[in-house]
Amino acid sequence: MFTVPLIRCNSGADGIVRMGEDISHKVAGDTRSFVFMAMALPRNIKRGFFMADKRLYEDMMRRALRLARRGQGRTSPNPMVGAVVFKGDKIIATGYHKRAGLPHAEAEALRQAGDEARGAELAVTLEPCCHQGRTPPCTEAIIKAGIKKVIYAIKDPFQRVCGRGARRLEGAGIKTISGILADEAERLNEVYLHYIHTGRPFAILKSAQTLDGRVATRTGDSQWISCPEALDLSHRLRAICDAVAVGAGTVRADNPSLTVRRVKGDNPLRIILTTSRDLSDKIKLFRENKDHNTIVATSRDVIRSRAYPGVINWPVKKRGKMLDLRDFLDQSGKRGVTSIMFEGGGSIATALWKMGLVDKFYLVIAPLIIGQGIDSIGDLGITKVARGIEFERWHYKKIGTDVLFVGYPKG
Repeated sequence: MFTVPLIRCNSGADGIVRMGEDISHKVAGDTRSFVFMAMALPRNIKRGFFMADKRLYEDMMRRALRLARRGQGRTSPNPMVGAVVFKGDKIIATGYHKRAGLPHAEAEALRQAGDEARGAELAVTLEPCCHQGRTPPCTEAIIKAGIKKVIYAIKDPFQRVCGRGARRLEGAGIKTISGILADEAERLNEVYLHYIHTGRPFAILKSAQTLDGRVATRTGDSQWISCPEALDLSHRLRAICDAVAVGAGTVRADNPSLTVRRVKGDNPLRIILTTSRDLSDKIKLFRENKDHNTIVATSRDVIRSRAYPGVINWPVKKRGKMLDLRDFLDQSGKRGVTSIMFEGGGSIATALWKMGLVDKFYLVIAPLIIGQGIDSIGDLGITKVARGIEFERWHYKKIGTDVLFVGYPKG
């Protein structure tokens, strides 16, 4: 028989409980070592939190995250949120935010739970709101339902919440824990978080090119470089973005509709970026505009001389001979647009890269070589390889007969 004294363990400032002391005791001539390893725990962990709780809360949060994703493309400008009401490992009810203006995830789950919510715990992917908006504050519904503990993934950075929701719950005697699967929750709501922090839409650049870096032949033919599965991806991205933007060159060459057709989903705002006064009235973006969501973003002098009829005209500052894309994004953000996907040719892509405005990059590469043609990206003024644009997170996968690269530029 031998005994090992208890070790006092405190969490560090980073929220990690560290137990790394080597305890050696000589017992009957033998030396035995006991090494207690570190455990990574949620960000604001409190005493009394055990690994069994962590596993349970992570499981419930994964369910909530899966639920939240069901609202993708329909909740803007709100975030995607999922919620699970549970007692022990028994799930009482679930809910998610289905569309902007409809009940929030917490309210939906609590409505389903009814009286069974009393004494239960709630896992939710975002800090509950505490203000009256288009819907009532979720904190009051949680308090009224008798929930004893709320586990949320990340704090809501929206200025009317931003920690106030958690404080309201704690003030009512409800325990709160945050930081459960925080990284996954941040990735889920990357658009919302970017928009709240910057006031600008999350800018997605999507390109399709050949192996030799062309988006079209020298005659301008580009239909279709990518395979059907990659085209489906384009339509899925349109369905989850607030807006899709192309340049006048793409409009003239391809006459796109920019609507969602190959998958289910709502049509985005459809934006033409141009300094031109001579867009044809016969293009699809003008003729197929029954929802009145076609926008021409152009300079003030063009609007004064020829405001395009039947569409929305947005004035944007010029930068040399082109539109100032930074001003365009600022103007879009002020109008409540939280995400924009840029499709089309190399001139807009080049301008976006030069100005450091790309937040996420989708690149489809087709197993095709066409030689001389239109480049996917023009001159960026980079003269040293070491100064090239790098990516902090990226992955690639096969999509149909093509390869898809998805990455987040550094900086």
